[in-house]
Amino acid sequence: MEHTFNGCGCGINKKGCCRNSHQKLSTFDWLCDLPETHKETDYVEVQFKNTRKGYFLNNTRIPLEKGDVVAVESSPGHDIGEVTLIGRLVLLQMNKQNIDPEKYEIKKIYRKAKEADVEKYNEAKSKEQETMIKARQIAESLKLNMKIGDVEFQGDGNKAIFYYIADERVDFRQLIKVFAETFRVRIEMKQIGARQEAGRIGGIGPCGRELCCSGWMTNFNSVSTSAARYQDISMNPQKLAGQCGKLKCCMNYELDSYVDALKDFPSKEINLETLDNTYYHFKTDTFKSAISYSTSQNFGANVVTISIERAKEIIALNKKGIKPDSLEDKTNEGEKKVDYNNVVGEDSLTRFDSQKKKKSGRRNRPVLKKNNQRNESSNQQKRNDKPSSN
Repeated sequence: MEHTFNGCGCGINKKGCCRNSHQKLSTFDWLCDLPETHKETDYVEVQFKNTRKGYFLNNTRIPLEKGDVVAVESSPGHDIGEVTLIGRLVLLQMNKQNIDPEKYEIKKIYRKAKEADVEKYNEAKSKEQETMIKARQIAESLKLNMKIGDVEFQGDGNKAIFYYIADERVDFRQLIKVFAETFRVRIEMKQIGARQEAGRIGGIGPCGRELCCSGWMTNFNSVSTSAARYQDISMNPQKLAGQCGKLKCCMNYELDSYVDALKDFPSKEINLETLDNTYYHFKTDTFKSAISYSTSQNFGANVVTISIERAKEIIALNKKGIKPDSLEDKTNEGEKKVDYNNVVGEDSLTRFDSQKKKKSGRRNRPVLKKNNQRNESSNQQKRNDKPSSN
């Protein structure tokens, strides 16, 4: 019997790969078309609620495919999850997560989930929302400086994981006792960061795409405001912060490219001296290798854009006590600067039509001239034939 799990709309292709997976942090199985790779290992990747994943050993060689719902070993009891990856790619993912089977005890897969297992799983999941609200009320009554972001029940309903956020260390020993008495299950507290909470909740970013933390990111590196300074991004806190309230993770994506490109640029603190004015750094165009200077420190006035080579040349002249006439290099003024080349080589797609019109117009000119001459001669003949009023 097949069971639906987590409401798979696009469906995981059990014979291959899910190219439009609904699940968070799903891995594209680029080896799905090679059946021989599926039997290379007995390790299987199983995903639970939201972003929680685990790797289990299929020691009994149960025939499993992507999308199968399985009962796996847990402590205590068992948990219910969905197979999201099998075959050689599982080994690559375990290596990426630094999971060594020789050092870590890999738990086992018990069986494919039966109808009774799925019913018990759904019953446990139905309690999560109510439990989370009540848990927040208990934490508030104990005056603990923490926020409970999510609750996840184990598949058999014997254990509940409480995910919480706290800026400081929290003594929740009393809280666990109250939780155990209230909910009658085994309690596990797991602290997460603001970025991980956003990944668990999910959402759409300002770019219009799914949040990176809920789509594909597994490691969260710290992001500092220096990343914005290197990329000349406006230091507006509302624009720099993501939905988690922290600096956006995407600010780190191109940071290395900017840092490498800016190595050749002179310092922004160096002013350029000419015979007329003192120029201050205004703007840097990193990938065009150009710098803009202004005669005012606070706003753009008489802005001049020059290349890196020209800026270094002026700095070297200023160190010698020489001030050029202007920032621009007048020796190359006569050269025509080409920003880009049109690959097609033409400007308009209707260029052939316009040429035809011009040619047809030239051909018709003599005909029009002859017609005008005929009309003039006929009018002159009519005037001559008209009798005089005298």
